[in-house]
Amino acid sequence: MNLIPKPQPGEYAPYALMYMDLIPNDGRVLQHLQDNLAETLAFIRACPAELLSMRHAEGEWTIKEILVHIIDDERIYCYRALRYARHDSTELPGFEQDDYVPPSKANAREIEAILEELIAVRAATITFFKSVAAEDLTRKGVGSGNIMSVRAAAYHIAGHEVHHLNSIKENYFPA
Repeated sequence: MNLIPKPQPGEYAPYALMYMDLIPNDGRVLQHLQDNLAETLAFIRACPAELLSMRHAEGEWTIKEILVHIIDDERIYCYRALRYARHDSTELPGFEQDDYVPPSKANAREIEAILEELIAVRAATITFFKSVAAEDLTRKGVGSGNIMSVRAAAYHIAGHEVHHLNSIKENYFPA
């Protein structure tokens, strides 16, 4: 699988460091995306069904809502990477993640339908990043007022999923 070197500071917004730090510095981000997906699928399928639509605390997202958020975020960051890789210098607007949750109607969906969507989006993400020429991986653009390189978007997507899976484990299954 294609190696994509880990991005350097200056290729992503400072807040994204928390996602970058969750992915090893081995250039194998596409393999990590595959492995993360397998771990997420196995973990979610093992969760008791009644937990999937429960909030662990008032005002927090449910597990189903978190999964749809992961999908939405991945689509948005892959789209940004596409624009940057294709040399589009148009500044991209931000998005308000909390506004996406109610219209997603995640809690009314079957878990397997959500997981099917995650699988499809992940396959498209990996296929896209495999297609990017090495010289375009460090191309940068601006989204939400922040600079991001193409490769930083790949690491953001991978780390974002790990972040949320860790959060689900900590909030629903504390040690």
